[in-house]
Amino acid sequence: MKKNKLLSLLGIATMASVALTACGGGSTSEGTSSSGSSKGDAAKPDGEQVLNLIESAEIPSMDTVLATDAASFNVINNVNEGLYRQGPDGELVLGMAAEEPEVSEDGLTYTFKIREDAKWSNGDPVTANDFVFAWKRLADPKTASEYSYMIEDVVKNAAGILAGEKEPDELGAKAVDDKTLEVQLETQVPYFKDLLTLAMFLPQNENYFNEKGDKYASNSDSLLYNGPFVMTDWDGTGLSWSMEKNEDYWDADTVKLDKINVDVVKETSTALNLYETGEIDRMTLSGEYVQTQQDNPDLTNQETSSVFYFKFNQERNGEKTALANENIRKALAMAFDKKAFADTILQNGSLPIDGLVPEGLAKGPESSKDFREENGALLAYDADQAKKYWEKGLEELGEDSLTLELLGDDTENAKRTGEFMQAQLQENLPGLKISLKNVPFKVRLDANSKQDYDIQLAGWGADYADPINFLELFETNNGNNQSGYSNEEYDKLIESAQSNVSDLEARWKDMQEAEKVLMDTAGVAPVYQRVYAVLEKPYVKDLATHLVGADYSYKWAYVEGKE
Repeated sequence: MKKNKLLSLLGIATMASVALTACGGGSTSEGTSSSGSSKGDAAKPDGEQVLNLIESAEIPSMDTVLATDAASFNVINNVNEGLYRQGPDGELVLGMAAEEPEVSEDGLTYTFKIREDAKWSNGDPVTANDFVFAWKRLADPKTASEYSYMIEDVVKNAAGILAGEKEPDELGAKAVDDKTLEVQLETQVPYFKDLLTLAMFLPQNENYFNEKGDKYASNSDSLLYNGPFVMTDWDGTGLSWSMEKNEDYWDADTVKLDKINVDVVKETSTALNLYETGEIDRMTLSGEYVQTQQDNPDLTNQETSSVFYFKFNQERNGEKTALANENIRKALAMAFDKKAFADTILQNGSLPIDGLVPEGLAKGPESSKDFREENGALLAYDADQAKKYWEKGLEELGEDSLTLELLGDDTENAKRTGEFMQAQLQENLPGLKISLKNVPFKVRLDANSKQDYDIQLAGWGADYADPINFLELFETNNGNNQSGYSNEEYDKLIESAQSNVSDLEARWKDMQEAEKVLMDTAGVAPVYQRVYAVLEKPYVKDLATHLVGADYSYKWAYVEGKE
């Protein structure tokens, strides 16, 4: 993702993620059909095949090249499809690719065949050029895609195009013919095929894009779909939308659901009422609501790869901020009790975390130990040490007090989070005043893009199962940095980890050291790794959830036994 994906904070998400085997997908699992697993074949759907779900935030963008957030990616994953998609158990399964690609001996050239029966929702065939067109848009600096870094240094010439030194037509992706796509890489990429499941690598119909012009992706009627479902009833800004079965999808026989209705609900109390009255089929709980449902057989905990952290904006409106001072950042990063926050505010099993890379994501090539376990606690709660850093930072700034704004989402639990952090930081750092600003998710994303904030509680969910997916975020020139953090040693370590794929153990150590540098300088302040407390009706079957990439897939889901 994904990514991943910027996350709406502490609201009610439509779906949750379960922990899957770490260290990524790779090739299609042996014995698995191109459409996924045998789950769909064993399905015994009965009654109306409709799911009613909720999401925690509006959709900011359905343009696959411009989308940056979990809400968008979750819909995109179900109405569109790339060369691969994630299967029910997180394995890679063939999507628009008719078969596994031919790979050159040096591992730098991939040749894909596109399915003959792959169609867009307007009847046009899906072609190799649809991928070339979308990828050129991703790499074109004029597009200003925040996810452009995903293709940079992966597909040949993408870096030069993004730097303005080459033209988009020089990208190392070409349509040999309508159904043959050739991709040239800059270097071997261990997780290349995993990337192809992600939104920014999905195809776009060039003729349709040009026909729609500025109206492209402005609502559900100004988009084409090539996935299991088509999107309907989305006006581009609204609090509801639907997804209906795509009868022209190449694997439509596997799809059991006829329709999925989604409403944006930001208050847990409202969502719980809807669940208890049978108006929605799945929801996540938070805070004290988890405790009230302990005896409910519908309750389950589901782990995710999503990590939440404070971003410190070091430059605002063209001027350095107090947060450019390392001691001030360290003070803030160590001045709040993460465990108390998880236990009293979240109350859903979420875990305090003292690093950026989540637990359970990936294991070392030689040690087979989890990255988080091996790298240890790097930036932990320590009120006494925080106060020392604070006093030193104020002295360096020539100040005796500071006022900082904490930006968060406008959900019920995001507001409670802000109040908890405000109290903790002000109590432990004398002379600090925290003002709270809660805004809709889309507004927070815009403020993040413009670096128009002081501190924000941001989140990132893995697009693929590799620590670099988190660590590359805070490279100096990464489009998702948007905090002004810059460290030469860190950049060198990330660059080495991205380019040195022949020595996996050395690469692993580079990533470990990079995380230590980021934490030693308090580039960000990790807070928690999200675990969902989920209520799901027992008649909901085979709804696939994912640790990386989009949170969930509806392709194999169905309803059975609903009274």
